[in-house]
Order: sequence, then structure tokens, then C-alpha cells
Amino acid sequence: MIVSMIQIIFEIPDTNNIKEKRRVIKSIIEKMRRRFHISAAEVDLQDSLSFSQIGGALVSNSVPFGETVLRKAFNMIENETHVRIQDMKIHSEDF
Repeated sequence: MIVSMIQIIFEIPDTNNIKEKRRVIKSIIEKMRRRFHISAAEVDLQDSLSFSQIGGALVSNSVPFGETVLRKAFNMIENETHVRIQDMKIHSEDF
């Protein structure tokens, strides 16, 4: 069993309050879940108004498959949302 994981830190420009930030994050997480069947959550920077960290994981039987799906999810975030990516890491573990 292969578990592929992604960690994304991004800036949400032009947010005036936590409620707006949460709306953007919830939208991103739902898109990751719906389109790519990735388990995802905001894992850090919850108290920051303009930054967020999302973590996601996917279980599969292949490292290339898992990492390809995570890269597609990352590209979706990069191309379809109004956030500025600060850092992204993908890692896979064999269990």
C-alpha cells in the first residue's frame, strides 16, 4: 500500500476576515476531494488571516499514480484559484 501526501502553503490575497479565508479554503478542499478523491484538511496557519497550509493524502498501489494525481490537484489549485503558492511538497511512503 502506497500513501502519497501533499503539503501546500499559500497566501490568500485580499482577505479581510477569517470568514472569507475559510470560504476559500473550504472551496479548495472540496475541489480536491470531489475531483481527485484526496483526503484533505487545513493543517496549520489557522490563525493567520492571509496564509494557509493544506495537507492531503491518497492511498493507491503505485507511487507514480499517487504522485501524478497529487500534481494534478496542485495544478488545479494553481490554475483555478486566486491564491499565491508559497511552498509545495509531495512525498510517498510504502506501508
